[in-house]
Amino acid sequence: MSFRIRGLSPAPFLACFGLPDAELAALGIVRHVVDSQPGYPDRIELRDAAIGDTVLLLNHVCQDADTPYRASHAIFIREGATQTYDAVDQVPESMRIRLLSLRGYTNGGMMVDAEVVEGTAIESVIARLFENPAVSYIHVHNAKRGCYAGRIDRA
Repeated sequence: MSFRIRGLSPAPFLACFGLPDAELAALGIVRHVVDSQPGYPDRIELRDAAIGDTVLLLNHVCQDADTPYRASHAIFIREGATQTYDAVDQVPESMRIRLLSLRGYTNGGMMVDAEVVEGTAIESVIARLFENPAVSYIHVHNAKRGCYAGRIDRA
């Protein structure tokens, strides 16, 4: 079964790019200069930021459904990221190299299945979750820190 992985739209974050640290702090956002790679996975382009890049650490509502599974968590956004990752049957390297938690949701936002998997084996779990017709979409989270990593839909 074909699948489509997408990063976040840059639109909600553009106004934060380049803001002084004090203004970011007032918004609950922290700027970091990337000092290791991998380590700072950008949620727009779905790639790890390069050493020397700046990233914004902020809270993001990743599951906005009005259900008990409504959720938010910290994510990194690379300052200057403007091209949303959007690919069919391709897994970005930022997912491939991590331990992941895949969570299958109904169209109404109820989680009906989940599994932890090494990123190198993500395709088999995507296929298994989508075998269930109740699973409308899948959220990917980095299993160790719990951060939202991207969305998967049927293609």
